[in-house]
Order: sequence, then structure tokens, then C-alpha cells
Amino acid sequence: MPRRRKMPEPMAHTVEKIGGTSMSRIDELSDTLIIGDRKKDELYGRIFVVSAFGGITNLLLEHKKTGENGVYAAFVNNQSHHGWHDALDRVADAMKEAHFKVLDNPADIERADAFVQERILGARNCLIDLQRLCSYGHFRLSEHMSQIRELLSGLGEAHSAFATTLLLKRAGVNARFVDLSGWHDEGDLSLDDRIRQGIDDIDLASEMPIVTGYAQCIEGLMSEFDRGYSEVTFSRLAALSGASEAIIHKEFHLSSADPALVGADAVRKLGRTNYDVADQLSNLGMEAIHPKAAKTLRRAAVPLRVTNAFEPKDPGTLIDDQPAEKPGVEIVTGLELYALELFEQDMVGVKGYDAAILEVLTRHKVRIVSKVSNANTITHYVDSSLKVLRRVEKDLAERCPSAEVSSRAIAMASVVGRDLNGLSVLTRGLQAIAAAGHEAIGASQGPRNVDVQFIVDRDALDPVIIALHRALAEPERPALSKAA
Repeated sequence: MPRRRKMPEPMAHTVEKIGGTSMSRIDELSDTLIIGDRKKDELYGRIFVVSAFGGITNLLLEHKKTGENGVYAAFVNNQSHHGWHDALDRVADAMKEAHFKVLDNPADIERADAFVQERILGARNCLIDLQRLCSYGHFRLSEHMSQIRELLSGLGEAHSAFATTLLLKRAGVNARFVDLSGWHDEGDLSLDDRIRQGIDDIDLASEMPIVTGYAQCIEGLMSEFDRGYSEVTFSRLAALSGASEAIIHKEFHLSSADPALVGADAVRKLGRTNYDVADQLSNLGMEAIHPKAAKTLRRAAVPLRVTNAFEPKDPGTLIDDQPAEKPGVEIVTGLELYALELFEQDMVGVKGYDAAILEVLTRHKVRIVSKVSNANTITHYVDSSLKVLRRVEKDLAERCPSAEVSSRAIAMASVVGRDLNGLSVLTRGLQAIAAAGHEAIGASQGPRNVDVQFIVDRDALDPVIIALHRALAEPERPALSKAA
């Protein structure tokens, strides 16, 4: 009977994630964040989860902000023509350009080029076969769209992880490429099993795993999390491996406001906050981490640290489940939204309006940020495109023919903190907005006292954030007056 190999003893370790924009400077991070002044054994006990190089996922799927077609959008929208072939060629060129910028050894560049060629060719053949299959009436492309999206997404992370592994090996680090993308894998694994399989035989005391942010699994990460999948992989890996800390390296510190807006001398680094605040930030589109990923870490009692990747000696901001030692405003931020209003004079005492609105918003995948209501009006503040919102209005008008349905562009400025009790944030905030010469359309504060929301005209959002930050987050400075 063969002897079972003795697994190495687990060691205290961290799981660390590097985002796509930072990945485009991975050669710099290799010298500072990853290696720095560490010697031999000090290099290890760290697992790195990497995103695709900056811009690659946009080319593979669609541009996150502009909606410009990538390979996925070109394929599913125009599958009978060859536009997606050109889009896939652009991906290959962009991948090669990305790793050429960070690798300086010709042999490593050659290996990375070959890796790209092999993966792109495999994806192309897969899509051609699927296209051919769906030319028969028994098969529908719509039934395979999520799998296509998953396949393409995995290309970006696999490429960046492979290139990073080459880079680190050349620098003397015993790095190991861990591909969770399921490439040529015939087995159906859960996310947990996929992760366990990937790291099962790794000795963290002598190896540095470089793990793909995308993980192929039977749950289908893209269907639920779309582009938030890498943080879900990251958090689940931290929880399953028993990490002492999960760390996200960004290009900036978590600060009390956007320094480009309120001034670098006015903001302060948070240093410490909790998952409750992180959830509020996610709701405002300012994600420290995906809410589902935060939930995983919180349940596993793994603290999260958010650092500036390019200031490796700065400890950044620690996020855990601990309450604040004393009340205080931590962040002032904002988001452009639409106010979707349904007015029905005879709504009082009648059930069903709320459910109808939620059903339509859910069907159109519109994200609700906040909501207010009174006797005959329900208003949802939603994060949506105007195009989608018009469809929502049309559906609601059909569902509730006697109601008046309307929408308007607004913005929400929000003051967030672990504990806002006793600070009179609502009152002082309204006073600060008025003193700056602006008006709040609406304002609300929940009983939990972790955020206060001010609804303002869109063109007033930036000056309102500046005024709120000065009045509430910079106590040593006077409130901003209209004259200032």
C-alpha cells in the first residue's frame, strides 16, 4: 500500500488581492509590495489573488463604463458574422502588450506569448464550435450565454497570474501558478472544492501561490456576482485556508473623502472601520469589497485590510466587526442616481404597490440604493441608466394605470461612520448645505446611526460633499459659507 505523503503543517498566512489597474504595474509591485526587503523565508506565508491586467476584461466582455462591445458582446449580439474574431484578436494583442511591459526576460516573454496564443486559440475554437452547434434548431445560444461569459472572463486572470508567476520566478521567488479557471477540466466542482483542489498540496512556508481571481465552479460566479467574482474567490480562499488576514491592495487609501475633490490636505486615512461601514460604501458604489465577499470574511472572523499598493510600508485601513470606540464621521461620499416616483391618490390602505414596483425593478436588474414613502407616494432612489429606467416606467404604467410614474436625475451625498450617535449629523449637515448656498431635496437617517443621506440636485453634489466634509469630518475647520 503506497505511503500517503505527509502534508506540511499549516502556517499563519495572509491572502492578498491585487486589482486590475495595479496589476498593470506588477513589475513595480514585485520590487516593493511582494519582495521589498524581505529575505528568503520572509517572502512566504502569502497567497496572492490577481485580477486581469487593466482593460483586458473590458475587451473580453464589454467596457464597464461605456458599454462598448468586447468579445462576449460581439459574439452574442452578432453571432452570424466574424466581428467577434477581430475582438478576440484585439484581446490577444492587448495581453501580449500588457505582459511585454512588465517582463524583461526574452524567454519569459516568449513563454507568456505562447500561453496567450494557446488560450486564445482554445477560446476561439470553442466559440466556433458553439456557433456551429447553435446553427441547428435543437440548440439555442441563449442557453449558453453564462458559460461563454465565464469562459472569456477566466482568460484574463489566467494570463495575468501566469505572467506574474514568471516575473517572480525570475526574481528568485518560488512562485506557483494556481489556475482555478477550469481550463480543459472535465470535472464539475463547487467553488470550495475548486479552491481546495488548487491549494491542497502547496507548502506556504516555501511557495508563493499566484491564484487566478476567476474560479470555474458549478455555482457559476458570473451569474450572481458578474465582475465582482474575483473578490468572491479572494474571500472564500481566505476563509477556507484560515488566513490570519485578508488584504486588498488598491491604488489609494480608504480616506474620509475623495482627495481630488476636497483636497489632499483635508482628507484623512480611515485607519480603522468595520464591515457595517464597508456595506454602506458598497451601497454607494464605493466598494472597499463586494458585499457578499465581506459577508464571507465576517462569518469566518477574518479581518480585512485595505492598503495603498504603492505605499507598502503603510498599514492601510483595518476592517473588522468591532464597534467604534467613540462616535465619529468617517467618510463623506456621494453618487448620481435617479428618483423613481410612483404617485397614486388612492394608495392609502391598499396593498400591492410596493411589491409591484420591486418586481419590475428586479426584473430589469435595477439597483435600489434607498427608498422613502408616504401615504400616496413611493420613491426609490436607483442606480440605473436612463434607457433602462424608461423601460421600468413603461412597465409600471402598465401595471398601475391609474398611478403617475415619473423620474428625475438627482444625487445622494452620504455621511458614513460606525457610530454617528449624538453628533446631530442630520441637523448640522442641512445647515452646512444651506450655508454653502445649496438646498437638500430630501434627507434621511436610520435608527442604526451609521449613515445619513442627503438628496440634492446633481450639479450640487460635489460642492455639497465638500461642505459636508468640512463641517463634519474636519472639526478644526469652519463650515463652508456661500461666500467661500
